[in-house]
Amino acid sequence: MSGKLAAELRQSRPFASLEEEALLNLARTQEILQQKQAEFFREFHLTRIQYNVLRILRGAGDEGLPCNGIAERMVTADPDITRLLDRLESRQWILRERSRHDRRVVVARIAPAGVELLASIDQPLRDFILRLMGRPGQERLEQLIAILETLREE
Repeated sequence: MSGKLAAELRQSRPFASLEEEALLNLARTQEILQQKQAEFFREFHLTRIQYNVLRILRGAGDEGLPCNGIAERMVTADPDITRLLDRLESRQWILRERSRHDRRVVVARIAPAGVELLASIDQPLRDFILRLMGRPGQERLEQLIAILETLREE
């Protein structure tokens, strides 16, 4: 093993197990990738979680989604989806209205300004992801995806 993480963390003792080293490598990598994503989305005055919600609502189309439908589809859970939607609505990127079928349910839809914002992000984001994740190559990325999917199995 390369021991790069131990060097990065200035750790003098070996990890207790290979599993621990792998887990800490995942955590460290996630933190670094999230920081880079935050920097990218900052240029568009967005957080990555706000981007995720806008992308979900764009995919939902004209029907939109209730809050719990958005929360179920998010990559990273957000405990305060209502406040998140409040911020997106105040910037006129989404619209919300009560469901015609059940007045207790509020449905969110992406607004035209949100669609325009995402359209301006689409290509720069594809380029960013390629720069960020393209180094290992397709075969190793497929292996990584398979490993991560295995780790998420219960």
